[in-house]
Amino acid sequence: MKRLLSACACVLGLWIAGPAYAHHSMTGFDRAKTVTLTGTVKGFGWVNPHSWIEMEVPNGKGGVDIWNIEMTAPGILAKAGWKSNTIKAGDKVSVGVHPMLTGQPGGLFVSLTLPDGTVMSERNKPQAPGIAATKQ
Repeated sequence: MKRLLSACACVLGLWIAGPAYAHHSMTGFDRAKTVTLTGTVKGFGWVNPHSWIEMEVPNGKGGVDIWNIEMTAPGILAKAGWKSNTIKAGDKVSVGVHPMLTGQPGGLFVSLTLPDGTVMSERNKPQAPGIAATKQ
């Protein structure tokens, strides 16, 4: 009976851990490639476990594509100088992302340039225009 319970506990543990591991996988993004998107912020989610940006990007066909950009947690962003109101709907920004491997309009956040030229990232303090970012 103990062996059966132990086996069930192991199976249950692996079953629970699988989705958590998959959730944090970066295999869906082309981390060897960075593209810059210029457009209008449609929404910004300052939420756990991952913040996000939804952005309208002109597609060259006279319309816009909605890009969903995954970021890190608000606590990490706050350490890098972000606030919940750093960007808001209607802001015109440029965002660097590692695009999705599927070609869908989405990506993993790299950096954001505000209209005044300030560059924001997930790990570094904001950089004023003309100042190279440094790792802290």
